[in-house]
Amino acid sequence: KMVDPTLAEMGKNLNEAMKMLEDNQRKAEEENEKKYARKDIPGPLQGSGQDMVSILQLVQNLMHGEEEEETSQSYRLQNVGEQGHMALLGHSLAAYISVLDRERLRKLTTRILSDTTLWLCRLFRYENGSAYYHEDDREGLLKICRLVIHTRYEDYTLEGFNVLYTKQPVIYISSAARTGLGQALCNQLGLPLSCMCRVPCNTMFGSQHQMDVALLDRVIKDDVESGKLPLLLVANAGTPGAGHTDKLGRLKELCEQYKMWLHVEGVNLATLALGYVSSSVLAATKCDSMTLTLGSWLGLPAVPAVTLYRHEDPSLSLAAGLTSSQPVEKLRALPLWLSLQYLGHDGIVERIKHASQLSQRLLENLKNLDFIKTSVEDELSSPVVVFKFFQEYSNRDQTSHAAQTSTIQHPIISNERHIYDTFNQWLGEQLAQLVPASGVDVVELEDEGTCVRFSPLMTSAVLGTEIQDIDQLVDCLKMKIPVLTSTLQLREEFEQEVRRTVGLLYIEDLGWPGLGVVRYNYHSDGKNDDKQEKELEKINTELLKKLNELESDLTFSLGPEFGRQKNCVYIGMVMEDLDVSELVETIAATGREIEENSRLLENMTEVVRKGIQEAQLQLQKANEERLLEEGLLRQIPVVGSVLNWFSPFQASPKGRTFNLTAGSLESTESMYVSKAQGTGTTPPPTPTSSLAKQRLPGQKAFKRSLRSSDGFSETSSISHCDDLDKIDQRPPTLSPGQEQGPLEMEKAEEQKEVVQAKIDTEDIHSNKSPSDCTKVEDQASQR
Repeated sequence: KMVDPTLAEMGKNLNEAMKMLEDNQRKAEEENEKKYARKDIPGPLQGSGQDMVSILQLVQNLMHGEEEEETSQSYRLQNVGEQGHMALLGHSLAAYISVLDRERLRKLTTRILSDTTLWLCRLFRYENGSAYYHEDDREGLLKICRLVIHTRYEDYTLEGFNVLYTKQPVIYISSAARTGLGQALCNQLGLPLSCMCRVPCNTMFGSQHQMDVALLDRVIKDDVESGKLPLLLVANAGTPGAGHTDKLGRLKELCEQYKMWLHVEGVNLATLALGYVSSSVLAATKCDSMTLTLGSWLGLPAVPAVTLYRHEDPSLSLAAGLTSSQPVEKLRALPLWLSLQYLGHDGIVERIKHASQLSQRLLENLKNLDFIKTSVEDELSSPVVVFKFFQEYSNRDQTSHAAQTSTIQHPIISNERHIYDTFNQWLGEQLAQLVPASGVDVVELEDEGTCVRFSPLMTSAVLGTEIQDIDQLVDCLKMKIPVLTSTLQLREEFEQEVRRTVGLLYIEDLGWPGLGVVRYNYHSDGKNDDKQEKELEKINTELLKKLNELESDLTFSLGPEFGRQKNCVYIGMVMEDLDVSELVETIAATGREIEENSRLLENMTEVVRKGIQEAQLQLQKANEERLLEEGLLRQIPVVGSVLNWFSPFQASPKGRTFNLTAGSLESTESMYVSKAQGTGTTPPPTPTSSLAKQRLPGQKAFKRSLRSSDGFSETSSISHCDDLDKIDQRPPTLSPGQEQGPLEMEKAEEQKEVVQAKIDTEDIHSNKSPSDCTKVEDQASQR
């Protein structure tokens, strides 16, 4: 059909108009959306999201840091190993498996959980046990405590904590257990701290890190008589500090006697997988529950800890949270399930055996080192080695050693232990920094104090520790022992020298690992405390700067960042060839120099001001004298000019110059006569140490020179030979126009013979017998 052109044109215009209106409305809606859009959305979440590469790059930067070198990144990643990749794969598979249908997920998780539990019970000799997998290594013990509460209090499910009121439960832990373990259990269980009993370790017989069984028996009897209920005992198969094992056999008998639950934890439980197991650790297989930390033992990242336990009532285990009906909860065992299959029995045993061999290698080397004291439970099979630096009978221990038998602790003994703790803290930090692959750390023990601990079962699989790392650790230890012994011996000498030196104050800081702490005393001259403190800080800061500029092997610093002492100079570790007297004298001389310079600058303003005032007075007086000499007529403008033209007046200029060095006013007449400015008084010489001037070429500061007779004779002979050559080469001193006569030549020959006789005498004294020395001396006297 034919369409009217007018109608077609109208329809076209209508469509265009509607399109324009819709576009304007759409733009208005978009502007409104932008106007009312949320502005509090974080940057990474804004927009349509980020790509995978950007997200992974962000993760990498967070892991390693943007400024870190690539070598350190590769070092951190190379220790994960293939078995570690299997553990990481397990976490990804667990997330993927969780989306399966419910029935298939139930069958798969049941199989994984049962296999892993069976394998662990067989590997660690724990028959007929169940397993609970948890992320926090304390969570397993927490669930066990709830299981025991449900077991011992039958009405606990119905009445709750009311049943605990009539008979208060008691949980016993060793004093050598992990710090804060008892408090964490009470907080999670909702029990008062009075329900936690810390059992002391042995003090008379046995290891000082083992629980005192006899004392525990008496404590339990007292609790039973007072109406309390002994609930659970936490024992150690390898204490966190020293790695000692409690007497598990006797503790098990005690728990059976009082119907208590025995839980065991510790690093020594790893040795249950080996072919040979010590009887003390083997007794752990009879306990009611144990916690295994396989991640650190085998070098498996992000695998859960496992608590193996024996209990017959599944309903109570479910009520305590040891088992779960949720299939997703059972997937916690998947990373461990994959890793155990990848390693196999031989791989698991090899890693644990390798850690034990590392401990034995270190222990054998430590036995041959002086001033190193070890603390191990069993020298044949101890997986943890604890050692410390200790000087048996030093000079300072002579008086304090006799006082150790007294019941009151002597202050000298306390100071000695504090110093040894500080030195061992420094030693552990140095070894960990020099040999990071060793995994050594510093531990605080109740009886031994600060020690260095090597626990390869906790670190070697992760760090990749090898035998050569242990050898390197021993070499570094051999290098540090002379430094420790020298510093310890020279500390007292340094203290005495500082106390005898005027201007220096010895600061006793037992927590500083070094020679000592010294402060230069500033003479205040009646200044207030704030100004005196600022001057003291300024002088000691400048003193530290000057000492660091010297060529020496010593380290000078301001001390710890959060130290108690301020405005002091801390001196680090030293060697045995340190000249303490030269060091102290140099510190005092440098401090005096800085103080004098400070006083000069401080008094300069006052001296200049007084000098200007005096100069003004003298110039005014000189002007008055000039007026008297010239007369009154010469001061009249017109008459004075005519009079000066007819009869000129000659007067020498009388100026003044101010000498900053001398601090006095001087006349300028000599300056006008000589046409040059004088240099004035020579400033006083800078005070320096007399001992520092005697240093040999190439010898560093504060080093003792050779004191042996051979070295001294050789040095003297060389110097005398040099003097003899100078006498041969030096022309005689003659007056102008004078010639050398026979008398002068004879005197020069006599001087050469005397020097040669000195050389012969000293050489014979150093290398020949007394009779030969007498002959040579007679010849020298005849000459």
